[in-house]
Amino acid sequence: MADPKTMLVMPGKKMSVSRLVKQLAQTAAGVVFGALAMGMVMVTNGLLTGRGGFMPWFNVWLNFVKRPEIITTMVLTAAATVLVVYWHRDKERGR
Repeated sequence: MADPKTMLVMPGKKMSVSRLVKQLAQTAAGVVFGALAMGMVMVTNGLLTGRGGFMPWFNVWLNFVKRPEIITTMVLTAAATVLVVYWHRDKERGR
């Protein structure tokens, strides 16, 4: 069975892609936004507590995000979220 096409909207573009490609793009976006949010919290915490400047805390965050178990957790969380949203939306449509 052919994978149905869906619209993937990116800044300035609309593309017709397969559902799997759209889910992968949404998962990647979730991982990136999650890592950035965690970085903002870690860097802000370092700046507010007065223990060093921006770069030491940026390096702490970068070393944290590079760990394989952290990357795996972020990918699994984002993928599960995307799949649950798609499943829920399909159930509401009555497919």
